[in-house]
Amino acid sequence: MARPEVVLDFLQFEDLGLLLVMGGAATVTAVTITLAVRSGRRAPLTGRQYGRRLKSFDRNVLTGGAVFGVGWGLSGICPGAAYASLGVGNLPILWAIGGMFAGAYLQGWLRTALTGTSTTSEVGT
Repeated sequence: MARPEVVLDFLQFEDLGLLLVMGGAATVTAVTITLAVRSGRRAPLTGRQYGRRLKSFDRNVLTGGAVFGVGWGLSGICPGAAYASLGVGNLPILWAIGGMFAGAYLQGWLRTALTGTSTTSEVGT
């Protein structure tokens, strides 16, 4: 996912290899979370019980998913893999990373301006 051409081929249904990668990651995550919940152990940083945090499926979820998908499709850059591609010398990726930081800052600023609430949350509460 560090190469935009692979991502774009996936999104155009020409190379479904990323589907296997994402499916494998989802499977490993599902098994790990299930085992963590059943073990009864607590998270090391927060001391909380492991469990699912369900959020409502609302306009914000749809908007965020749409913006993420459009950005991924237009740029061919997966946000997580963008940082990894720096390690292989892909310096033009800095434009995409700069855009991600600018978008995150803009979202926080707009949310504060429109609702008067901050986007920060306290860990451990």
